[in-house]
Amino acid sequence: MSDSVIEIKDFRKTYADFVAVNGISFDVKEGEIFGLLGPNGAGKTSTLECLEGLRTPSGGSLRVAGIDPAREPRKLRNLIGVQLQSAGFPDSITPDEAMRFFCAYHDVAPRFDLLERLGLDEKRRYQFFELSTGQQRRMSLALAVAHNPRVLFLDEPTSGLDVATRAELHGMLRELQTDDTTIILATHDMAEAEQMSDRVAILLQGRIISIGTPIEITATGAGLTKISVRTQEDSLSVSSITFPAVKDQTFKDDYNIYFSSDIGPTLSALISHIETQGDALVDLRVERPSLEDRFIEITKTGVAQ
Repeated sequence: MSDSVIEIKDFRKTYADFVAVNGISFDVKEGEIFGLLGPNGAGKTSTLECLEGLRTPSGGSLRVAGIDPAREPRKLRNLIGVQLQSAGFPDSITPDEAMRFFCAYHDVAPRFDLLERLGLDEKRRYQFFELSTGQQRRMSLALAVAHNPRVLFLDEPTSGLDVATRAELHGMLRELQTDDTTIILATHDMAEAEQMSDRVAILLQGRIISIGTPIEITATGAGLTKISVRTQEDSLSVSSITFPAVKDQTFKDDYNIYFSSDIGPTLSALISHIETQGDALVDLRVERPSLEDRFIEITKTGVAQ
């Protein structure tokens, strides 16, 4: 990743008296997968639509590959791929027709291989309304990447997709990233954002309240690390035992589970106790707070720290 492909500075978007986006700023580097997260009404879709040239900003500046989307939409059209929350295709159009039309618009050869890869080869001549919700989403995705865009905007791309198709999509995104495609991923799926994004921004009420890599974001806050321990002789199953930095504990499915604010002292004391008791460790699992845990914490409190 090198230069910034997307540059947003003091961006605002209002609808009459409602402020949807209130002065946000961030850059996205070439080849980066950038997650845009937030509850409904946080400003994600308004931000995407202004970057895509579908709406006009109310203030600030936006640049996509050096282009102002509001002033130069014609220059932008072949540089970006867009998959919207709502496809808006005519009910009678088929995947075959849609692929031919979109590729002609971008002056490239039809990419029927993408329809096959996303499991739509047998549905190429079905009308749009005959497709399932998941198949409609797959068609939208195929069209969004058919012209090898420099920047790809995805709004809830895996909603309604089965596990296999989700995995196929994620593989496609990694391939595009390898070719330096920049991807903006707006999603409610925190596991997907944590797995796929190089960095994420969390929006709340039109403002960015946290931005960084998933690891940076999950490393902050009040989240406790979950430590699950199973031993051969159950030497930990004594209610009077306490360990440093443990804020809560429980027992489930033969595991003693501890929630620690500082895993170093906790793990050291746990292992020392097991050895002292002549017990043997069967399984030990350490689970950091997930991006979903941190997201819930941030959106509940409204603060990042």
